[in-house]
Amino acid sequence: MKLRVSIILIWAALVALLVSRSLLIPEIDRDAPAALAQAREESFYGIWSQNQRIGTVENHFHPKPAGGFFLDQQARFQLNILNQSQRIDLHLTADLDRRQRLHAFSLSFRAPFYSLDARGTVTGHTLSLVIDSGGDRRRETIALSEAPFLETQFRAYLLNPLPALGHRVKISFFDPLSLSRRETVVEYLGKQKILIKKRVVRLHHFRAHFSGIQIQFWLDEKGKVIKETSPAGFVFLAEPKFKARDIQAPRQELLRAVAVPFTGTFPSVKTPGEVVYRLRLPSGVPLDLNGGRQVFKNGDLRVTREDLPLDAVSEKNHSECGAPEAMQPGRFIESTHKEIVARAEAITGNEQSRLAKVRRLTAWIYTHIDKRPVIGLPDALATLHSRRGDCNEHAVLFAALARASRVPTRIVSGVVLYRQRFYYHAWNESCIDGRWISVDSTRNQLPADLTHIRLVIGNLAEQVRIGALLGKLSITILPVKSDEQTGN
Repeated sequence: MKLRVSIILIWAALVALLVSRSLLIPEIDRDAPAALAQAREESFYGIWSQNQRIGTVENHFHPKPAGGFFLDQQARFQLNILNQSQRIDLHLTADLDRRQRLHAFSLSFRAPFYSLDARGTVTGHTLSLVIDSGGDRRRETIALSEAPFLETQFRAYLLNPLPALGHRVKISFFDPLSLSRRETVVEYLGKQKILIKKRVVRLHHFRAHFSGIQIQFWLDEKGKVIKETSPAGFVFLAEPKFKARDIQAPRQELLRAVAVPFTGTFPSVKTPGEVVYRLRLPSGVPLDLNGGRQVFKNGDLRVTREDLPLDAVSEKNHSECGAPEAMQPGRFIESTHKEIVARAEAITGNEQSRLAKVRRLTAWIYTHIDKRPVIGLPDALATLHSRRGDCNEHAVLFAALARASRVPTRIVSGVVLYRQRFYYHAWNESCIDGRWISVDSTRNQLPADLTHIRLVIGNLAEQVRIGALLGKLSITILPVKSDEQTGN
């Protein structure tokens, strides 16, 4: 079976700057009305990758008669995925008061084979949401510690007053894509001369850190973002309208551009018992390298193939592996939805053991889900309806069906070896016989082969950490030691 797709949050490295970086943040010491008063009614940004403009972002501010503003933000870009150009459209509108406090917003996301619509209203410290995805509508409420704010491309509050060199400020924000809170630390690096389109300009340079990811941006004297960089090499650049809209079809295939090269030779035996990798990792990135079949020590990662239980053990005799969240439904892992429950029952039948259930679920997803790249938020119910998706869709659907079958299951992400490179990938771990066992329904593997290197455990909010590794991870496959060398 060829691994036809292995997209894991590559698109999110870009979307993070379109939506996740349009942050809803608690108020810090700033003059928000002044920041908006300086804002022009519209601004335009080109999205650059590999010296090509592959997208555009347009921001329009409209003052309200009673005070405050309406924000209309539209983004469009093209990505080359598996040598196919795919168009993505984002549209965000927001109703803001004069201090940028959020009253209401709506978000739409359109891509081939995927769509998402969400809208929210704020009442006091409660955010009420309506989410449409995969032909299903759900309603949620989120309690906030304080009224949410919307960050825009105008960040004059970072310059008023002008910070000292090296000054840091911590900002807690709310991400409307993953609907989760994160904290970022913004550091002032001083004024800097940079070359933008053959022109030298002096701008205020800032660096932001969150979840190990580093984003840099440059502000002019009014606090407007002139340039911003993201993981995976995307660059946002303030440009005139006619230039920003001049989108070019991307030449470079995105997945190969962020693939991880390696040195060394994988063991020649068909199913080795263990493999040892030497990893070069950027500092400060929180990763989940230890646990289950993986042991990480002094830069070396030992991955040992799991032994499956010989007997079909009833699920009531299993421990829960110490992770109650692995049985809970999630926003995009709808394990209690009637369609997911019915499909899980139809697949697993009368099976009682977790191992048997996992085998059936793995085979069914591998057989019935068409392996196509889908750029969007992985959604189990949407995948069940569309019957298509890459590794992300396989992983969320497997997690939902397994949890509906009373098998604790989590999503993991990392890299897997394919055609002489390691590509970013997502798969699962299920609690069987009191142990986490790897399973990859994209490849129909139980357990997953030892070329799978787990880096992160968790859903979308956790997988963002992968972005900090893009272009910085290197892998060496160490030679297998003989029994004489190990002293056995």
